[in-house]
Amino acid sequence: MGTFTKVLLSAACVAFLAVRWTAPRFDAESLRGARVLVTGASTGIGEQMAYHYARFGAQVVITARREKVLQTVAEKCLSLGAQKALYIAADMASESDPDKAVDFALEKLGGLDYLVLNHIGQSPFSMWEGDVEHTRWLMKVNFLSYAQMAWRALASLEQSKGALVVVSSLLGKMPSPFVAPYTSTKFALNGFFGALYHELAMKKSNVSISICTLGLIDTQSAMEKVRDVTNVPAYPATDAALNIIMTGATRQPELFYPWFTHIVTLTKDWFPSITDYIVQNSYNYIP
Repeated sequence: MGTFTKVLLSAACVAFLAVRWTAPRFDAESLRGARVLVTGASTGIGEQMAYHYARFGAQVVITARREKVLQTVAEKCLSLGAQKALYIAADMASESDPDKAVDFALEKLGGLDYLVLNHIGQSPFSMWEGDVEHTRWLMKVNFLSYAQMAWRALASLEQSKGALVVVSSLLGKMPSPFVAPYTSTKFALNGFFGALYHELAMKKSNVSISICTLGLIDTQSAMEKVRDVTNVPAYPATDAALNIIMTGATRQPELFYPWFTHIVTLTKDWFPSITDYIVQNSYNYIP
């Protein structure tokens, strides 16, 4: 490794540590009684966020497609200490369900302090074979419904000086093979909510936006897709969920989890050829 490379990496590490050290401290008590809507909460990261919010004594509304699973998660939230735990089944590919989910939370909780957008649609882990209809459907679920729900909740979040938390992915920062439709939706999320962040700041809005960039997380759906395909390490969903919650509660504009995903996004611009080589050789693929 050359001297210049060492200096760049050292500078990046120092900058990361400085940001972490100066970040606002998380106060768990600030979430007691907080009114929260979490999407994609029947499993994975969303389910774990619901449990964390419950332990902090929040009022939680959860949504996903499977009503019976949501009921089970809501019951566990109550047992963990949630002041309220309600659920509404919703299909985010529907034109009306995203609005219905927000309206339900606003009615049952009397407003919102946190809107946590986390849901994703199922997408194959494979080479793209030209399925434009699937890409269009996935864009609706993974991106357009996020924008729809954000707009529906924005007035209430403005009144409560609330937070909009968007769960994105490292794949929304740097492309990767086998997930072209999914990657496109995450790039769209980052672009849209990055622009909205600036617009709200220029309007002196009370609403904060946090965009959370996640690496590979050990959810069941993710592990089923990448098992025996890649050796990239996966990180625990419960820890990712807690970091997302803390980022929203402290009104930080960005989260990179695990921490080195931030370094990875920087190396893409610093060393593009090396990054491309690593990405293309991280998978057990034989043409």
